[in-house]
Amino acid sequence: MKMLGGRWAALGALALMGSVMVAHAEPKYSADVPEKITTPESVDTRIGTLKFKNGAPDAATSSLVYDNLDHMRGVQAFLRGMSATSVRALCNGLESVGVKANRTFGITEDLMDARSLFLTPNTTTVYVFTCLDLSDGPIVMEVPTGVLGPVDDADFRWVTDIGLTGPDAGKGGQYLFVPPGYKDALPTEGYFQAKPSTNTLLVFFRAFVKNGDIAGAVQHVKTGAKLYPLHATTENGEPPETEWVNTSGLKFNTISANDFSFYDELNQVVQKEPADFVDPDVVGLYASIGIRKGQPFAPDERMKKILTDAVAVGNATARTIVFDSRDPGTKFYPDRAWMTPFVGGSYQFLDGAARLLNARTMFFYFATGITPAMSMAKVGSGSAYAGAVKDSNGAYLDGGKTYKVTLPGPIPAKDFWSFVVYDNETRSLLETDQKFAGVDSNDPKLKLAADGSATVWFGPKAPEGQESNWVQTTPGKGWNVLLRLYGPLEPWFDKSWKPGDIELVK
Repeated sequence: MKMLGGRWAALGALALMGSVMVAHAEPKYSADVPEKITTPESVDTRIGTLKFKNGAPDAATSSLVYDNLDHMRGVQAFLRGMSATSVRALCNGLESVGVKANRTFGITEDLMDARSLFLTPNTTTVYVFTCLDLSDGPIVMEVPTGVLGPVDDADFRWVTDIGLTGPDAGKGGQYLFVPPGYKDALPTEGYFQAKPSTNTLLVFFRAFVKNGDIAGAVQHVKTGAKLYPLHATTENGEPPETEWVNTSGLKFNTISANDFSFYDELNQVVQKEPADFVDPDVVGLYASIGIRKGQPFAPDERMKKILTDAVAVGNATARTIVFDSRDPGTKFYPDRAWMTPFVGGSYQFLDGAARLLNARTMFFYFATGITPAMSMAKVGSGSAYAGAVKDSNGAYLDGGKTYKVTLPGPIPAKDFWSFVVYDNETRSLLETDQKFAGVDSNDPKLKLAADGSATVWFGPKAPEGQESNWVQTTPGKGWNVLLRLYGPLEPWFDKSWKPGDIELVK
């Protein structure tokens, strides 16, 4: 019996070995699987250790991955969506001071100052702005002669120019803006017609001040500009009267949020516009974080926490792209700190078939308003821009220190040139005791050297004898500056003329 039991045990062991061998035998139909297409059982990543069994994630890994996916899409929604929220913030801000869509123009009758928060405005021209809402039908806008500006849609895409670079060529005229999908009959003559793909349009144009006559520029605009629905008339058959709000000196904000409320602004846009106002991938991006047309945006606590972090990372990303760019295309000159806030020469931020994503982010985080005229500057017309966020040593500009910059003469601007300083935090005008936060060459008190060069000083206090060439800054505030050349001349375009760098005065 003992021998028999041992024999059965041996046979059992052999049978077990055989079954194991069969289980691990090479399948009849097998591939040579390269290691690069397999997934390891455990891998350490920046979001944590990810674990898999036979290629499938465990519960902890799934949780990490979905949190990361929502975070990535939240960051991308900030970077991609800021163009849309910037328009919405502008329209919300204008409405807050009584500039009503389709019936009211805002106008800076006493120019712009730091009490109104706008992205990088200038302080030398009269601004006129309004928002249109085409959801109730076509809108007519009458434009006076000699103005300049774009009309952009709800995603800050160019619709048309008005004035000097528009179809009226500076002669004035009537513009008709038609809603998406509008089917009713329209007038066939007498209008410059535009058919945007969004309900919301942002209109802003500049009226140029001649010989210091601000009041004259304001009156010219008010006489020639009108705004009304196409089919609206009063009892006597005339269009309703256009309303005006003087926004000079008013305290209000038009800048999009950098905290969780950014997503609320983005949701406002999605709810107001046609479902396909952006391409399907972008619609899907917004939907992936809970922003869907016709549905409430109601993230749970997990999602709200993720998006709160995502907008902080997105904001940090945009600020870094603006203030510490690694893109050589942002530099005007290899040996200067001056940069362009408009990289690539395309108003659509295209380089061939490629979208310049960082360039797009830089522009919309720093500035507003898009038009092909930005990429078609001509000698002696329009305006050219150069920005500086750092001094000649590569240090950020500090509002508690004194700096100077020299523009060699002759300065290549047919009309005039200006410096305007901005707060790094807001990207709006720097708050100081100087109303216009800059200097411009139209000021008769500005001092030029015999060769036509100009030295401008920046700091909390004016250097003795330099008060007329001084721009005030604020201790505790970082700042940046835009140099504008109105009517830039050939030396600007061929780069034979270069502004000096901003130098720290010790």
